[in-house]
Amino acid sequence: MNSLNFYIVDVFAESKYTGNQLAVFTNAADITSEQMQVIAKEINYSETTFLTSIEQKAGGYDVRIFTPKQELPFAGHPTLGTAYVLQREIIKHPVPKIFLNLKVGQIPVTVEYADHAVEYMWMQQKAPTFHQILAAETIAEILKIQADEIDSRFPIQEVSTGVPFIIVPLKTLETVKRIKVNQDKYFQLINTTDAKCILAFCSETYHPNNQLNVRVFCDYLGIPEDPATGSANGCLAGYLAEYSYFGKQKISVRVEQGYEIKRPSLLLLEAEKKDTAIEVYVGGKVIMVARGEFV
Repeated sequence: MNSLNFYIVDVFAESKYTGNQLAVFTNAADITSEQMQVIAKEINYSETTFLTSIEQKAGGYDVRIFTPKQELPFAGHPTLGTAYVLQREIIKHPVPKIFLNLKVGQIPVTVEYADHAVEYMWMQQKAPTFHQILAAETIAEILKIQADEIDSRFPIQEVSTGVPFIIVPLKTLETVKRIKVNQDKYFQLINTTDAKCILAFCSETYHPNNQLNVRVFCDYLGIPEDPATGSANGCLAGYLAEYSYFGKQKISVRVEQGYEIKRPSLLLLEAEKKDTAIEVYVGGKVIMVARGEFV
């Protein structure tokens, strides 16, 4: 295998070394799936992406996403981080949109600029789908909280915009902070669900400019807690619109994540329910950290 060029970026980051780090390999056309998996395991970020062509196909760039354990059809911060590297290092001039061809389908990423530099990246996710509703007592056991600390006005539900997540509404930040996953109960549950990861949230926040605090747990993927999860928050955005969480079916909110593990991240969510369809957008900043060569 020849040496591979890669870039490390922080996604959903307000400053360097916050947010969720990502390695993006830009000349991965000639390596096998098995080699990609080995590299992702060695890099050991929550996800690593591989650009398998710098020529557009069907109007988009072919990209594959791997966790240290497996390939994913879609993930949020890899989508935004890869689009950022494409714009900055390969396209090299301002474009309004970049399309990524992922396993889940083609995902458009809108680029916002300030003084010709990238300011924010926004991805439009697939329309959310809503699946089974779970019992509060079951989830409370898994999260080691009390069932009455779950906000019973809204369901605990599996939601997917390409990758499914269990969405859990909680009443207070104190409860969110206190979560500790019961591994045995967690793995018992996910043997019966399509979703393998849990997103718990509340409307109390650390920072007064934010509207929601979120924690995401993905032990099944080898990620005990993720500092910033675009795919999960896309599911959350659809959920907020579907159930009028803020009293309306159009939302625009700032979400903080990763505070409890000292990796504070900021995600921007927009969603609107029109008739029966929901449009979901997830955005944030991407910051270049380093570049290198993998030999």
